[in-house]
Amino acid sequence: MEKFRKLIEQHGRWSYLGIYVDRIELYIESDFSQALENTKALLESIGKEICSAKGIALESNSKINGVMKQTCSALGYSSKNFEMKISSSLATIGQEIGELRNKIGIISHGRTAEEMKIRNESTDTLTREFLIDSTLVIAVFLIRAFENEHIPTIKENLDYEELMEFNDFWDGFYGEFEMGDYSFTASEILYGLDSQAYEEAYKNFIGTQDEMEEEEE
Repeated sequence: MEKFRKLIEQHGRWSYLGIYVDRIELYIESDFSQALENTKALLESIGKEICSAKGIALESNSKINGVMKQTCSALGYSSKNFEMKISSSLATIGQEIGELRNKIGIISHGRTAEEMKIRNESTDTLTREFLIDSTLVIAVFLIRAFENEHIPTIKENLDYEELMEFNDFWDGFYGEFEMGDYSFTASEILYGLDSQAYEEAYKNFIGTQDEMEEEEE
């Protein structure tokens, strides 16, 4: 779950999802039906947020598999064969999670202590971990697919001189490095020695700038 936590911390829009992760971790051993309920709610929240951001209205009674289909459509996964398979698979997983939640849930009807124990133990530890981990992989995929749309396409060969705002930002943190009679800024060194690392740092910078602009609005 640490990977998911880092992702939602990186993109402030999703930070509120941390409450679901807290609940999943709290209940995964003692009351798996509650953990599963929050797993389902996590996926639904991501889907609804993406659909809302894309201006796609969902039916008030949409089930989780319907939300997943609409979410994939909102992200553009609807026209090509491979993308259709992704959409269908996510919708199926969502449906299965919902059905399992209904099967082992204890909230809708009162249960005796023994009934609660039996229902909680109906899924073994390996299955629980698989379900939760699989859901978090899907959640990471959906958020990244959405957030990557807000990052400008990076040219294959970045022009250092055109990215002075980022360079100044980077140099403000790491300054200059002197070697004898020579002096180089941190951005110059990164650009010259590891273009891929430079590109990743630039993408993160742009993503952070976008989040700050959204918060100001």
